[in-house]
Amino acid sequence: MFFWFLKHILLGPWLRLLFRPKVVGTMPKRGPAIIASNHLSFCDSLFLPLMAPGQLVFIGKDDYFVRRGIKGRLMAAFFRGVGTIPVDRSGGSASADALSTALRVLQEGRLFGIYPEGTRSPDGRLYRGKTGVARLAVESGAPVYPCALIGTDEIQPTGYRMPRKIMQPVIKLGEPLRYGKDADLRKATDEIIAAIQALSGQEYVDVYAAQVKSRSE
Repeated sequence: MFFWFLKHILLGPWLRLLFRPKVVGTMPKRGPAIIASNHLSFCDSLFLPLMAPGQLVFIGKDDYFVRRGIKGRLMAAFFRGVGTIPVDRSGGSASADALSTALRVLQEGRLFGIYPEGTRSPDGRLYRGKTGVARLAVESGAPVYPCALIGTDEIQPTGYRMPRKIMQPVIKLGEPLRYGKDADLRKATDEIIAAIQALSGQEYVDVYAAQVKSRSE
């Protein structure tokens, strides 16, 4: 499988040697479990799967899979190889299909990673979470492990294709959160975000990150 080749031969050993990522807390060895993390940098999606004991499946925006040229095809092959599920940002049935796929991953007893903010932070602060993470937890019954990535925005700031700095990223994990069928999705999402903030120490902003990004464009 391409994922294991990347993790153990092609990419993983070099990332471990250069950056020496550190995990604080307990990362689940198997699923079904949801790892809900802040999102500071493109390289978050490298370090988290690298340090997960098993294969950590993510959702990724669909434009990663349809870019043209050799670079675009290589990027699409990489994301497919590591098990990333494309999601249509336009919403509607396409997004629902992606969530259904995520549920199937959890029902198969696998690890699923998600960025509740929905996109990378534009300025290093932590933004309001979207309720998809709570919906997954409620419908699957899987525990949610709040997770904080620290230092990845310094390693590879937004807009940079390659790392700018060699330093140790830290991955902090909190105690798992569980939600029953009667859970309020908004309250559960806010609780998950609060747990991430407690780990990361980020300033919290009660708006969606995508709204902030759209204002600056």
